Amino acid sequence: MRGLVKKLVSRSLSVAGKWQNQQLRRLNIHEYQGAELMGKYGVNVPKGVAVSSLDQVKKAIDQVFPNESELVVKSQILAGGRGLGTFKSGLQGGVHIVNRDHAQDIAGKMLGQVLVTKQTGPLGKVVTKVYLCEKLSLVNEMYFSIILDRKSAGPLIIACKKGGTSIEDLADKFPDMIIKVPIDVFAGITDEDAAKVVDGLAPKAADRKDSIEQVKKLYELFRKTDCTMLEINPLAETSTNQLVAADAKLNFDDNAAFRQKEIFALRDPTQEDPREVAAAKVDLNYIGLDGEIGCMVNGAGLAMATMDIIKLHGGTPANFLDVGGNASEHQVVEAFKILTSDDKVKAILVNIFGGIMKCDVIASGIVNAAKEVSLKVPVVVRLEGTNVEQGKRILKESGMKLITADDLDDAAEKAVKALAN
Repeated sequence: MRGLVKKLVSRSLSVAGKWQNQQLRRLNIHEYQGAELMGKYGVNVPKGVAVSSLDQVKKAIDQVFPNESELVVKSQILAGGRGLGTFKSGLQGGVHIVNRDHAQDIAGKMLGQVLVTKQTGPLGKVVTKVYLCEKLSLVNEMYFSIILDRKSAGPLIIACKKGGTSIEDLADKFPDMIIKVPIDVFAGITDEDAAKVVDGLAPKAADRKDSIEQVKKLYELFRKTDCTMLEINPLAETSTNQLVAADAKLNFDDNAAFRQKEIFALRDPTQEDPREVAAAKVDLNYIGLDGEIGCMVNGAGLAMATMDIIKLHGGTPANFLDVGGNASEHQVVEAFKILTSDDKVKAILVNIFGGIMKCDVIASGIVNAAKEVSLKVPVVVRLEGTNVEQGKRILKESGMKLITADDLDDAAEKAVKALAN
């Protein structure tokens, strides 16, 4: 189900010509965690260590980098654009190359501070760890990624012999330099596939055979860990003629959590939307948006339709929340808690079409939620399907001030009007 949710909601929602912010339900890990994972699969990565305090910084410099004159200090947040980001304290940039004597000072200015990048939004994210790395002498920077491609129905390797900047910029400036190599998901990556990638990257000094092996190891990592995306930018050549993953971003399929327990134990909930974390704990599908009408619906398709009709009537959805087909009363109560925890929510629309999900269970959950949560916003309820009459009776006898609707269009219209009032 969560895979379906991601496919449905991963497309940006446009409201009045402006893009709504959204989160995706997939595991994202920090750069230092990705580097450790790649190292386990034989991929060349810079020597580095993650630290969370100034004492650890000093210890790492002395013990891990005794002979290094310069170090790279990288803030660790689950967002891109760190190098061009700005700390709310005023410090410019979340990645700095510094003399070893200044590493502790710059790390201290990062730890515990909020970094704002083009991907975090204006609120930014708190830096709780920094990644200290050796400074490599790079002679060439390239781009490499593996994604899941709908057209070829399998993994697709995308590479460019120029790197160090976003793939969107590279595609715009150097479209002829980008190569795409689809991989047969059943046969796996072949020497010929890997050779096509290496020839497209056109390394200047790195050994071709060794480079082919590095590409194959990256694919094995992608396949065996259930990655949805592996992006290395830059994939660099060093002065020692090695191909090195100088920076990396990895995402993993949430549906594989049952067999990738070690990887999913790396999840950092402090970097995620707390509402999504709370929803996952009670097995609800929640994705936060930036509108004003909270939605609680059963079924991913119905949830998308509900958001579309809200927009049609001039409103903006505050979230995607699917309680599924067999939610318990407890889950409904928790869903309301999540909805009401969002200060932007000014009205709530409950849209339930009871099949497996029974309307009386939803109704009981709404009533109990009202007892536990102080509902200060109007609630519009549309119930239809299994046990609908029992559900309506429960709501009526509860004495709650609810706005009932006959159908989805009526519910959306009333939710938008309630918001305006």
